[in-house]
Amino acid sequence: MSKALYWHVSGSGPDLVLVHGWGMNGAVWQQTVKTLESHFTVHVVDLPGYGHSSHSHAKDLAGISDLLITDAPKNAIWVGWSLGGLVATHMALHHADYVRKLVTVASSPKFSAEKTPVMWRGIQPNVLTAFTEQLVEDFQTTIERFMALQAMGSPSARQDVKQLKQAVLSRPLPNPESLLAGLKMLSDVDLREQLPEISVPMLRLYGRLDGLVPIKVAKDLDKALPHTEQFIFTQSSHAPFMTEAEAFCSQLLNFAEITP
Repeated sequence: MSKALYWHVSGSGPDLVLVHGWGMNGAVWQQTVKTLESHFTVHVVDLPGYGHSSHSHAKDLAGISDLLITDAPKNAIWVGWSLGGLVATHMALHHADYVRKLVTVASSPKFSAEKTPVMWRGIQPNVLTAFTEQLVEDFQTTIERFMALQAMGSPSARQDVKQLKQAVLSRPLPNPESLLAGLKMLSDVDLREQLPEISVPMLRLYGRLDGLVPIKVAKDLDKALPHTEQFIFTQSSHAPFMTEAEAFCSQLLNFAEITP
């Protein structure tokens, strides 16, 4: 069976790559694509193990990147949401000829919280452990719980969860092996020390109400990455591209220096 990833390409203009998060697939970007395809050639991928790429698998960021570069456009703007932000950041660090500009959305260089040596805000390790245990027993329920967690706090939480669910269920369900590998990445990956090596312009987007990537992360990274831009969506939790879709697309257009 082919290991090739599923890509959906539409629109015309500069190349823009959209990378989804854990447990999801490229369908989560449908609303965003409708707005952006009149300004960009939009490339939406299903990561290995997810959606129409559920036949494929990669155990870590390097493995994902190796599969991505087979069909990804070079010199593109990469937009990574949540776990997809780690993927896009890894691409910027290790395959710089593919990434012209980098946008991370509700993402963090280290998702799991840490108390020592320095306090770092994030997802409590016991939450990630619980997700891993639940996943083995009932992965559909676990993904639904994760969707609810992502929307929690947003004024449009119910609508956001409904939209996420419809998107995910419109494509084949992810394979459990890739879901477990993704949770391990969320638990173990720490790119903080490598961030200053990013040589391309970078925009960091956050939801003020996000419970998975606390807003304190944005402040901490301001110090570590003084040359990057950031924007905080005041009404959003973990999925600002759904909660504040218009403002989200405006941020991307401004960063790409395209007049709407």
